[in-house]
Amino acid sequence: MKLWAGRFEKDTDTLVNDFNSSIGFDARMYREDIAGSMAHAAMLGRQGIIDPGEAEAIVAGLQAILADVEAGTVAFSADNEDIHMNIETLLTQRIGDTGKRLHTARSRNDQVALDIRLYLKKEIAVIRGQLLELMQVLVRKAEVNRESYMPGYTHLQRAQPTTFAHYMMAYANMFRRDVTRLDDCLARMDEMPLGSGALAGTTYPIDRQSVADQLGFARITQNSLDGVSDRDFAIEFLSACSILMMHLSRFSEEIILWCSWEFRFVELDDAYSTGSSIMPQKKNPDVAELVRGKTGRVYGSLITLLTVMKSLPLAYNKDMQEDKEPLFDTIDTVEQCLPVFAAMLDTLTVRPQQMAQAASAGFINATDCADYLVRKGMPFRDAYMVVGRLVHQCIQAGQTLDTLELAQFQAASSLFDADVYDALALRSCVEGRKVPGGPSHEAVSSQIAYIQSFIDGCSPSGQ
Repeated sequence: MKLWAGRFEKDTDTLVNDFNSSIGFDARMYREDIAGSMAHAAMLGRQGIIDPGEAEAIVAGLQAILADVEAGTVAFSADNEDIHMNIETLLTQRIGDTGKRLHTARSRNDQVALDIRLYLKKEIAVIRGQLLELMQVLVRKAEVNRESYMPGYTHLQRAQPTTFAHYMMAYANMFRRDVTRLDDCLARMDEMPLGSGALAGTTYPIDRQSVADQLGFARITQNSLDGVSDRDFAIEFLSACSILMMHLSRFSEEIILWCSWEFRFVELDDAYSTGSSIMPQKKNPDVAELVRGKTGRVYGSLITLLTVMKSLPLAYNKDMQEDKEPLFDTIDTVEQCLPVFAAMLDTLTVRPQQMAQAASAGFINATDCADYLVRKGMPFRDAYMVVGRLVHQCIQAGQTLDTLELAQFQAASSLFDADVYDALALRSCVEGRKVPGGPSHEAVSSQIAYIQSFIDGCSPSGQ
């Protein structure tokens, strides 16, 4: 018999029972459900709402259930609908009517809100740790590639010279923001909703703060209606994960391009590549492609929950059961992508000679040529026009700026002198950009130190 069956004259139809059941996916929250129930029972005993001896029996029974679940000797039932009712039913079967006192002063509405917050708090710590490990890989790659010169791009056209280290630090800063977004999300999530009841709290003299303290929450929720019907924290988590996956996807696209035969800037390790069933020469970047593809799943989860919540009146509605599968799928996806991506990046081989060769073409030193004239006293817009004409001249003649004769430079402007060739050298173009945030050895070294300091300063939990 279902725990709520007193109001009904008929048993639930099998189709409805299967449709309504969430145990198939919310069973993964058994630890959180049991932890919340133990804290609630202990509080009920302290407050004299139930006999302290019964509270102790409930806690002991829940501890035994947890051990059995961990040992794999417990089978959950769809007849009990969800993880909350499964645990309560098991408890009552084991300790008798005392188990029925557990649900005093609470509802499944505030119970599930509690479980999801507890679960997400734990998983945020996992994802956060994986991000910091990825950032550490980026630091290692940057440290040994501060002078690996390569072309930077805009519109996927060669634009200005940079270094592989500078590129790595760009992504390190994206992932740094992802860590802080998760920290911000966690800070807002860190409210304990138990005690909100179904929507209007309870008439029992419960001590919500003591439960919050026992479960490690920073504070309690301030409104019972909001406590059971809010899923902002879940949407915010999915949003943070979507941005994180967008960063991984952009990075994946870079790697896919860089390891192609057309670029050959990097080579993936054999252990993180796959071959073709028909073309023996192929070495495919499947890890990067799958990360890029899985990004769409996480985006879909965010849109799913936004759509579920967009027109729900207060307070709890059964629609909100649809929050868990998108959350769980996102967690599984992100936690699968981050470590394999980090390992792929850590083991790839950088090819500085190939990158430098690409950086030597495409007129990526044209801006430096214009800056040379500016330093000689010419207004930038005039210098821009002079160099633009020189580039056009080079294209027609199949030359680069570096290969022009000094007389050709001086025909364009008398300000050009023999030192123009030093100004156009790839190393000079990069090392001259010492501005904070730039690609020079000095500037990138500061960026590496900043990211390393951030990593070292991050506590494991973000608290």
